[in-house]
Amino acid sequence: MQYNPVAGTTFRPDTRSRLIAATRVRTMHQALVPFPVAYFVAAFATDLAYWRTVEVMWERFSVWLIAGGLVMAAVIDLVFAKQKPAWFRALGYTLAMLLSLLNVFVHSRDGYTAVVPPGLTLSAIVVAILLLSTVPTSWTLTTRRRGARS
Repeated sequence: MQYNPVAGTTFRPDTRSRLIAATRVRTMHQALVPFPVAYFVAAFATDLAYWRTVEVMWERFSVWLIAGGLVMAAVIDLVFAKQKPAWFRALGYTLAMLLSLLNVFVHSRDGYTAVVPPGLTLSAIVVAILLLSTVPTSWTLTTRRRGARS
């Protein structure tokens, strides 16, 4: 077996790869933020359907959609904890998540009165907060770091 030494190798970090990685993280973040919003909008729609039909299936769908939206929001917060938040958007998002947590407890009660006045109102407030804090800002809750290319 013949050994060929490699001459001239250096172990310098490639700065371009970090910029590409940072750009991909931002793109992935923008791709994930709409999921909780979609879950909560769908929960609002199922609350409206329950209000009109009084079919228990719609109330159960609402509970599952709100819980799924909270799980997706937690995943986003855990994955992107190292990014610099845009405080106004992040606070609006956090307020919506706290109201959604309250909403899932309200929806877990039994009967028509669990959904129609309080649950429907909370769902509408959450949807309004999320649409006002995320849609106008291209679905992102973070700001660009200095020197990063997009």
